[in-house]
Amino acid sequence: MFDNLSERFDNIAKRLRGQGRLTEDNISDTLREVRMALLEADVALPVVREFIKDVKERALGEEVAKSLTPGQAFVKIVHDELVRMMGEANDGLNLNARPPVVVMVAGLQGAGKTTSVGKLGRWLKERQQKKVLVVSCDVYRPAAIDQLQTLAGEIGIDFHPSSTQQDPVAIAEGAVDYARKHFYDVVLVDTAGRLHVDEEMMAEVKRLHAGIEPVETLFVVDSMTGQDAANTAKAFNDALPLTGVILTKTDGDARGGAALSIRHITGKPIKFLGVGEKTTALEPFHPDRVASRILGMGDVLSLVEEVERSVDKEKAEKLANKLKKGKGFDLEDFRDQMQQITKMGGLGGLMDKLPGMGQIPDQVKNQVNDKDVRRQVAIVNSMTPIERRKPDLINGSRKRRIAQGAGVQVQDVNRLLKQFKQMQKMMKQFKKGGMKKMMRQFGGGGGMPPGMGF
Repeated sequence: MFDNLSERFDNIAKRLRGQGRLTEDNISDTLREVRMALLEADVALPVVREFIKDVKERALGEEVAKSLTPGQAFVKIVHDELVRMMGEANDGLNLNARPPVVVMVAGLQGAGKTTSVGKLGRWLKERQQKKVLVVSCDVYRPAAIDQLQTLAGEIGIDFHPSSTQQDPVAIAEGAVDYARKHFYDVVLVDTAGRLHVDEEMMAEVKRLHAGIEPVETLFVVDSMTGQDAANTAKAFNDALPLTGVILTKTDGDARGGAALSIRHITGKPIKFLGVGEKTTALEPFHPDRVASRILGMGDVLSLVEEVERSVDKEKAEKLANKLKKGKGFDLEDFRDQMQQITKMGGLGGLMDKLPGMGQIPDQVKNQVNDKDVRRQVAIVNSMTPIERRKPDLINGSRKRRIAQGAGVQVQDVNRLLKQFKQMQKMMKQFKKGGMKKMMRQFGGGGGMPPGMGF
């Protein structure tokens, strides 16, 4: 998300760095470009107007005039105003109410509502250690009920049965009553969606809301619809007392206009971002971190949290001890590293959070492919245990057998072995206490992390 906007802001910032001081003229020129960048990102016009007005007021004030680096001061103002526009801080779910905490999820058909309920259930179970019950009140689409039941089974949370013959309010009330008697912490209520906002739909969600009195009423909206996302959220907010928004499909949205418009138009915070198809692909929305990503500063905090959650500390310690004892880094270790990357949302997700990624050419970014990581894991899996421990044994005929087993070409096996050798060299430097050498290796274009051998 925000690829186009990040690129535009990066070019603006580069030009500003060359300015000895900022004048009213070059601030006006810069703001014209910022305005165009936001409009191209499909940010709603009233939001753009207010943003430009606020940035201009601060940029022409004492803040920039007294700064030794006016360009940097201007970028900081833009960052602060982006954060303010999106809502200052992460607005978490209110889980402090008396259990079961009822969370009602509403939205249009096709926005990813049922999938978001599944993702939210997983997030509550794994990150908040909550006992979760999910229920579907979508009596118009039997497939929606089946989908939620399947998702609940995959994630390992409980599903409250419902059928198309029942009244949606009776289903929701029954689920809440069951949750109360069986000591659940949270009940997630999935409601029916429509292709567009209509009176009948609004009447039903109002009736449901009155029946179960949820602590949280979340609106799920597809970020790909841009300004329409913000307008639809407003229509729902006028009918229901929304407490927040889940913005879905943000991994496919290069513009990001919805994320920048929703808070301003509805007055309600974005609480989560859907960042992919997997049930783990849900991130709490942190305005400050998103603003940093837009301005090409990366999102190191989210990256550190991701590493903390996903990395198998036992395996990492085992590998460190193995290297300390002078035992070599083998292909099984290499495969483990690959699998850790996949757990952390893949290479694309990692790169989004690294600072300075805006400077990397698109053709290089496009080569970073999560399919390659999966392919490399398949190649290592096609080897015998002895081949993984002693890669030097792998001759021409073994390569052909491995390639056939993994469904790839011999060239793919050769490429993997070459990348493995680069990684092995880096690990040797690490063993010699050469963390600095290791960083130089990255900078010198020698070895790149696995799967990033461009």
